[in-house]
Amino acid sequence: MNIIICCSKHFYNKIPEIKEQLESQGHKIHLPNSYNEPFKEEEMKKIGKEEHIKWKAEMLRKDKPNIEKNDAVLVLNFEKNNQPNYIGGATFLEIAKAFELNKKIYLFNPIPENIFKDELTGMNPVIINRDLSKLQ
Repeated sequence: MNIIICCSKHFYNKIPEIKEQLESQGHKIHLPNSYNEPFKEEEMKKIGKEEHIKWKAEMLRKDKPNIEKNDAVLVLNFEKNNQPNYIGGATFLEIAKAFELNKKIYLFNPIPENIFKDELTGMNPVIINRDLSKLQ
């Protein structure tokens, strides 16, 4: 299966091990938009508001073609700033795009107790509880 990983940039350090495990199971893994430059957004903010807006819009526009070419999204949702199973705005938008495109949606951990809980519940993702063998 072709799978794109989606998550907060703060979790990018966890991707290599998960990617390796999934590839050993025969999956083809695609990485998040800014994986090679995880803190590029902060650089763009320092340059200026207009540059940041332009960069962020470009990243958001990449979501549809990146998700379209995959069978599923795997959302890595770990604890961030004392928030269990964190899913931020950009990751939520990727999940919503996957839902619109009828892609399989997998969450590494349960749905977080946050502002997106009802919407995430309605999208009915498969909660794998850290068990990568559940990706099918």
